[in-house]
Amino acid sequence: MERACATCGNEYDKPIQVTVNGRTEFFDCFECAIHLFAPRCAGCGLSVIGHGVEEDNVIFCFAHCARLGGKVGLSDRVPTNLIYADSGI
Repeated sequence: MERACATCGNEYDKPIQVTVNGRTEFFDCFECAIHLFAPRCAGCGLSVIGHGVEEDNVIFCFAHCARLGGKVGLSDRVPTNLIYADSGI
């Protein structure tokens, strides 16, 4: 059954269904789902598609943006030296 993507309106015969906080929408790709549902970093405005960091209900993509926004004491959930440990980078 074709469904229109909630973000771009594209009609697609293999839509994905995403439910967030009781709201269900259909999308033609994850990129559109992220665009609609992902919170935005209060520092740089990017979509936060990872864990992010949060203080006082304000979400940041990383601790770096939080520090630039005047938040102190926040740290990323994964130490940066471990992020690429298995990738050979």
